[in-house]
Amino acid sequence: MPSTLGADPGRAAIGRLLFTDTRLSRGGDRACITCHDIRASGASAVPRNLTADGTPVPRNTPTAFNAALSFRLGWAGDIPSLREQAELALTRPEFLGGSWPRILDTVRGDPVLAPMFQAAYGRAADREAVIDAINSFERTLLTPDSRFDRWLRGDAHAITDAERAGYDLFRGIGCASCHQGVNVGGNLFEKVGIFVTIPDKVGEVLRVPSLRNVAVTAPYFDDGGIATLPEAVRLMARAQLGRELTPAQVDGIVAFLGTLTGAYEGRPLTAPPAPGAPRP
Repeated sequence: MPSTLGADPGRAAIGRLLFTDTRLSRGGDRACITCHDIRASGASAVPRNLTADGTPVPRNTPTAFNAALSFRLGWAGDIPSLREQAELALTRPEFLGGSWPRILDTVRGDPVLAPMFQAAYGRAADREAVIDAINSFERTLLTPDSRFDRWLRGDAHAITDAERAGYDLFRGIGCASCHQGVNVGGNLFEKVGIFVTIPDKVGEVLRVPSLRNVAVTAPYFDDGGIATLPEAVRLMARAQLGRELTPAQVDGIVAFLGTLTGAYEGRPLTAPPAPGAPRP
């Protein structure tokens, strides 16, 4: 797991400010961090976040952490790169719903942001610079140094015997055939549909999600319909592998998945607070 993707520090610093800036949204009431809570898991605690109009978005919000390591973005894998993702997030009505004239007026007129753009890009903020700054920050949203990473680097005591047994089972029954690579997923498509919890949903091809930090990113699946990780593991084994796991096998795989929780800026990721709950 890389600890850096070489993002320019000055540009990433601008992107961090933009990621939390509600002024970029249509209603001035939401920012990227509203749904992608990087103070916790990079996602949110609800099955589906609400649009600016108060209706649920079509899919569960994926975590922003390690997204830069995925070969495509979005549950359907229909977003080719971080650049396209930022454009959609800023301007689509179901997300921030901003407009480029207003976004650029905001950043160009800001006494902090304007000189930062000039210093980092050698010009006033424009559309490409705003997108690049957000992307530069997103490339810093990596969570290395999970216990599994430390074990792979040779620390034999980083995971327990039970977790190692869960890893062996994870590989042995075929989970690792899709959830593999540096991001433990995120680089393949898979046909799904059997296990989803929306009754009238048909099978479709989705991007295999990364399992990094999966222990803190409930609820699960693209509809956010499964509340717990053990249930998600059980359903995935049935739907994708044709296996009915015993409770002990489910517990073993869940134990292994818990070793994939990494840290951001030295702080282990945690599950986001439930809606209305106070932040610790």
